[in-house]
Amino acid sequence: MIVLDSIYGKHIVEGVLEELIVSKPVQRLKGIHQGGASYLVNEQWGVTRFDHSIGVMLLIKALGGSLEEQIAGLLHDVSHTAFSHVIDFVLDCKDEDYHEKIYDQVIMESEIPFILKEYGYDCKVIFQSKWELLEQPAPELCADRVDYTLRDMYQYGHITMESVNEFLDHIIIINGRMYLDNIESAEWFVKTYYSEVIDFFMNPLNIYGYDILAKTLKLALAKKLISLDDLLGTDEEVMSLLSFTEDHEVQNLLKRIHGNVKVKEDQLDYDIHRKNKMRLMDPSVIQGTQLVRASSLSEKVKKMGIEAYKKASKGIYLKVFSD
Repeated sequence: MIVLDSIYGKHIVEGVLEELIVSKPVQRLKGIHQGGASYLVNEQWGVTRFDHSIGVMLLIKALGGSLEEQIAGLLHDVSHTAFSHVIDFVLDCKDEDYHEKIYDQVIMESEIPFILKEYGYDCKVIFQSKWELLEQPAPELCADRVDYTLRDMYQYGHITMESVNEFLDHIIIINGRMYLDNIESAEWFVKTYYSEVIDFFMNPLNIYGYDILAKTLKLALAKKLISLDDLLGTDEEVMSLLSFTEDHEVQNLLKRIHGNVKVKEDQLDYDIHRKNKMRLMDPSVIQGTQLVRASSLSEKVKKMGIEAYKKASKGIYLKVFSD
């Protein structure tokens, strides 16, 4: 199989990875938008969980990760429900981790264990091991965090491929973890990361889409018009289920989700107030033989972190002018 990725280019994939890619759970991710409701209010916000999962796998490979860790990277998002993190607002999951809670169930009820067994891999080893390239607690770098940031910001025109490659050239691996070899790269990534989690995730239009879609799904679940199992389909499958209900409240909410909505931030006169999970970035940089947090080396990083914390803590207050 030849994989063409917008960030990492052309790669040949074979064996267990190829078979996993064509499996139903991974293919389903082509219909799960990474930005949740974002594509419903701006069709250009179209990155999918499939794009990201392939990217994480390829980044781990490029950084020297084992085949097992590449498998873990490819499969790390297979349990995301339709509309990704919108379900966390529906079910009030403050840590935005519903997909993690159902991960084992989704994996074990799929063909994935059989594929892994066919190639001699133990499910428990793949899914219970701590893969340190794939995941690290914030505010450090990891393949998951790096890929979704670079992918979204490149796809949506905020950074260039030249700057992406320059950044990737300055990643170093120490004891299986990602760090940076200069402060300039850390400053660039911190700025890019906050463009993702503050400017994009908390974009007023994005927040509006999340809020109205979450209310729609919550109402449809409460009225038993859809089930949590239905949300293990694709975005469009769930939208189709919602569209065919005859419930007027659900239909009225659906009509409010479109690309011509007019909203603006207004703390005094607002219709929607929403907070996202706190996401901060302060990667460690190698200095001689020591690893030092970027905020200790750069006033820019320190100030960006303070500002991001303030914005995330306050949340977004939205006034809806036209929906």
